[in-house]
Amino acid sequence: MSRTEAMDSGVADGGEADAVIELVEFVLTVTPQAIEKVLELRSGEDKAELMGLRVEITGHVGVDFQYDLSFEPLEDVAEGDSVTVQSGLSVIVPAKSLINLQGSTLDLPTNAAQGGLVIRNPNRPNPLAGLHLELSGTMAEKVQTLLEQSVNPSLAAHGGFATLIGVDEEAGNVYLTMGGGCQGCSMSRATLTNGIKAAIIEAMPEIVDVIDATDHSAGSSPFYS
Repeated sequence: MSRTEAMDSGVADGGEADAVIELVEFVLTVTPQAIEKVLELRSGEDKAELMGLRVEITGHVGVDFQYDLSFEPLEDVAEGDSVTVQSGLSVIVPAKSLINLQGSTLDLPTNAAQGGLVIRNPNRPNPLAGLHLELSGTMAEKVQTLLEQSVNPSLAAHGGFATLIGVDEEAGNVYLTMGGGCQGCSMSRATLTNGIKAAIIEAMPEIVDVIDATDHSAGSSPFYS
């Protein structure tokens, strides 16, 4: 079974918003350009017309999901999996990936020289999932422990890091800045909101909000350039 590769580049660019809105009933929307590419790849399969594109989340590294794309016989689709037909391409999303792929778009890279396919996913995994950290001390000390032991090791894959600049214990607010590859990156706000913020609030229910205080106009975006 042949496989294609996709990388996670976060939420969709503004240019794809209309397509996502029009096809909102799909768990995963495949753009016309990506459909053309996938159908070209599928043409090399035996009984290609009986194959669907299976898109599955296989795990995560830090704040990015990992994906596996493959061609699967439609007769092998399991009960509970989502199957949609988009411009002649059957798209299969296994049941266990439905929630975390909801609202995603499969597309070609913005940079044509990059090759492959990209998945623009508005959802983010919890970087603290599965960890059992001993949190003690003040609110600031607990947040610093989370940043040092989980969040920043996750962001390091993109050359970035989060820094605690202050807490308002009375209001329950935490203020962070995003540095390195995350400063100035169009994805950093989504990463903070959908990943880091949710993880910190889950680990520390006393926190009401995690606020991005980064001056993104002063940064650059080396990873997502």
